[in-house]
Amino acid sequence: MPASEPVRLGRKRALPSCPNPLFLRWLTELRDEAREKGLKIQYTYQKAISSLNKYPLPLQNAKEAKILQNFGDGICKILDEKLQRYYRERGPDAPIHSLPEGAPPPGRADNNSLAPSRKKNAAGDEGKGGDKGGGRRKKREYVPQRRSGGHAVLLTLYRQSQIPGSKGFMFKMELQTEAQHLCDKSFSVPDVGSKYTAWSSVSTLIQKNLLIKTHNPARFSLTDEGLALAERLESVERGIKDGPQGDGEEHEEEGAPGVVDLTCSDDDDDDVEEEDQNEPSSRHSATETPICDVSEEDDMRKAPESQAMSGKPNGACLLPGTYEIILCVDFIETTGGSNHRKQELTKELQRNGVKFDVRKLNVGDFLWVAQEKVAPVPGQLRAPAGRELVLDYIIERKRMDDLCGSIIDGRFREQKFRLKRCGLRRPVYLVEECGTAASHLSLPETTLQQAIVNTQVVDGFFVKRVQDVKESAAYLTVMTRYLTKLYQNRTLVCRSRELEGDGGSDEKNGGTPSCSLISFAEFNHGAIKNKCQTVRDVFARQLMQISGLSGDKAAAILEQYSTPHSLLTAYERCESEAEKEKLLSSIRYGKLQRNVGPALSRTVYQLYCSRGALS
Repeated sequence: MPASEPVRLGRKRALPSCPNPLFLRWLTELRDEAREKGLKIQYTYQKAISSLNKYPLPLQNAKEAKILQNFGDGICKILDEKLQRYYRERGPDAPIHSLPEGAPPPGRADNNSLAPSRKKNAAGDEGKGGDKGGGRRKKREYVPQRRSGGHAVLLTLYRQSQIPGSKGFMFKMELQTEAQHLCDKSFSVPDVGSKYTAWSSVSTLIQKNLLIKTHNPARFSLTDEGLALAERLESVERGIKDGPQGDGEEHEEEGAPGVVDLTCSDDDDDDVEEEDQNEPSSRHSATETPICDVSEEDDMRKAPESQAMSGKPNGACLLPGTYEIILCVDFIETTGGSNHRKQELTKELQRNGVKFDVRKLNVGDFLWVAQEKVAPVPGQLRAPAGRELVLDYIIERKRMDDLCGSIIDGRFREQKFRLKRCGLRRPVYLVEECGTAASHLSLPETTLQQAIVNTQVVDGFFVKRVQDVKESAAYLTVMTRYLTKLYQNRTLVCRSRELEGDGGSDEKNGGTPSCSLISFAEFNHGAIKNKCQTVRDVFARQLMQISGLSGDKAAAILEQYSTPHSLLTAYERCESEAEKEKLLSSIRYGKLQRNVGPALSRTVYQLYCSRGALS
């Protein structure tokens, strides 16, 4: 360094303020939201914030920001949508190069980095002056933000566990319905410009060992750590509710003993400031909305009914006029095999003016869904996906040649068994004749006719017989129009197929008939053919391999002996060989309540208890 140049001492020159504070504020909100959910996209937003801070010129719209590093099409699209919403709320002449009142000033440390610098310095000072073992500071305990998805899930599971006689877990649909009123975001519909819902935070709770997910369908329950945290959150909720609502923030600042702030610690002052300034809306809503405690649990369970009475749809019901009936066609019915014949079916449906959707169905060939009508969002190419509830009608289509093949390879029996267990109450078999070709099949025509009659009389399916593809399309058209008229004035309530007492009885809410249906996602997931099976499922399949042991007989046996272990234990309690052989003979099955009989009972006993060949 030349001797003539003076040495500059003191603080560095302050950086000029960002000329685009509105974009900077929105990016900071997006980064903080992603950080709360534990998403890696927070680092992308942070890079975009750094680039925007370095840019010295004002931007008129988000498209101009594409020249900056780390600004892609996705970020620019989100910023443009926010800008259009900003203009609609404040007028087309609203300033965009200055912040509204109450917004955090740009250029702050909490807007420019993922971790406040003062905390880093404090951690470094502790490492230098404290233990010599290292400068690591204690890891902060994870606590979900108030009225977020994780916060609502923890509170809901805790309150449910405090009810005397509770089962100790909740299913997904049940948990979403009960937790919705505790959360500001929807558990089923993502926000505009995002693919994440409030339910996305459940994975974070599982990773933090606060929540445990078991069984299939999934059951959610709290761990010991989650129970302790939920109990503290519940005490905070009661403190906020009991304290004066207008002075909630002042009490927090004064350190009132009735309210405990779990989201801050002694060395996290910057985080508290960031939450105060970046999220004024959530705090404001918390002071205006009364929080429900355990004593209001029964009232909240009646929320879907009360909302249906008031005409406001929630996440669990579809009101008349807010949905349309759509026919769903399995993609197998439109591809493969005789392509010309399968294309003829869809052409006939189009010619008849039937609105249908081709998708993958894990069981059945045709079914109908009530699809929510969703208005398109300005600036988006496609409208957001609406909720879908499956009507109680499902159709399995069989040509005579296909019926013959399915009887030979065993698919016919298995399909009937899966249709009975799919959760829909009105299964239909649509049988297509194939003319003179039936005489050239591997099985006699009388055998096929007997199988059709057994399907209707013994198994209880409704069987519709048609001559060709055109008649099949005509039947689907008539059924679509019939169901559209049948459900046009019904309030459809979403239920879980696993919940007790979820029968389909029509209840009237304010004169409007109601119908309890399951969602399409839950139906299709529950009908997966090769999903993980329970011991009960495998035991049922084993029993049905015995000649003459139908699905109804297997179900009746499973009612009393759900596993092979329970059956073998019962055999051990029998005193004589004859008693063992007749153990299952008096079990009644089916609508007529007939006995299984001694012959099948003896066969089952020999199968599970004999070491040699069956006699």
